[in-house]
Amino acid sequence: MKIKGKVKSAAAAFLSLGLVMTAFCCVAARMPMYFDGDSAVVMSAALTISKGGYNTHMNTEKESNKKNEKTVAETESVTETKPTSSDFSQEYYNTFSKHGNSKKYPVYTKQYTAGGKKYQNFYVKNNTDFPLNIGETLNAEMPFKMEKTDEVQVLIYHTHTSESYLDCDVGYYYSDFYPRTSDRRYNVTQVGDEIAKELKAQGIGVIHDTTPHDNTYTGSYLRSRATIEKYIEKYPKIKVTLDIHRDSIGSDTYKVKPTFTYKGKKGAQIMIMSGYDPTGEFNFPKWNYNLRFALKLQQSCENNFGGMTRPLDFGNFAYNMNVNTGSLLIEVGTDSNTLEEAKYSGKLLGKALAQVLQNNP
Repeated sequence: MKIKGKVKSAAAAFLSLGLVMTAFCCVAARMPMYFDGDSAVVMSAALTISKGGYNTHMNTEKESNKKNEKTVAETESVTETKPTSSDFSQEYYNTFSKHGNSKKYPVYTKQYTAGGKKYQNFYVKNNTDFPLNIGETLNAEMPFKMEKTDEVQVLIYHTHTSESYLDCDVGYYYSDFYPRTSDRRYNVTQVGDEIAKELKAQGIGVIHDTTPHDNTYTGSYLRSRATIEKYIEKYPKIKVTLDIHRDSIGSDTYKVKPTFTYKGKKGAQIMIMSGYDPTGEFNFPKWNYNLRFALKLQQSCENNFGGMTRPLDFGNFAYNMNVNTGSLLIEVGTDSNTLEEAKYSGKLLGKALAQVLQNNP
């Protein structure tokens, strides 16, 4: 009987070990999914968002997550990996193609109007301890002067170049939707194209760089910084650098698309971001000058295309804004806006920006 009991105990132990090993293998096999794109939401959200702001250490040797919905924290301790052809989907998402056993999830349309402190016809979310006087800062002199020249004075680039959108507005998306592609016909570089077209039409010298900086997320801001510096060295009259992104709002089972309507056409709302550095942590001593520019652009957007902007995000970050006094990060829509909505907003943003720059010769 004792021998039989020992045999049963050994069999049970062996079975338990087998189950543990099986579970471990399953988790290990799925781990890359959680560090590749939007599935990082659950794991990163609690670490990156604090009181509605963004916790980051840009422009030092460390980088961290810009958005709670889509990226894993970027730090120097993470080992760089070489990009592979499977890093991003090569084919654009097609709502009407076959999606196997994928589930349908809803997309909710929302126009963000109020939020933070209102000044005239727009809002500012002050996520800092700085006692911001919006009117005083808005009416202060612009930190740079545009020159009457055909030379390049504006640089448009994308730190997260692969960010993309839905292909059509049907009110849902499939669970296999992967809002990133290296095919620039379908990603956020299309928005940059629209902005650049409008600036060129107004006689403003502009360069639109489409270098992929996010084949791996680790180091993407360092790589885009190198791109900025390369262009500034080549075109020393550059005064404005715009990092154009798209945001993400929602979860794995629903998404929110921020929209507005102008002349009967739906566009993606934009969010202008301007940084703050009271301690010198980000080497960003002139952050208040960038804020002046951000407020003037926010006002121009709302004066010309009412409802276009989400509240301006003023927070503790830099995101390469310390390269000069005309640097901003702008989110155009989210991953549940359509590409056409985002491109339309890019066109209008270009018009509003041109007006700000032309009024500052």
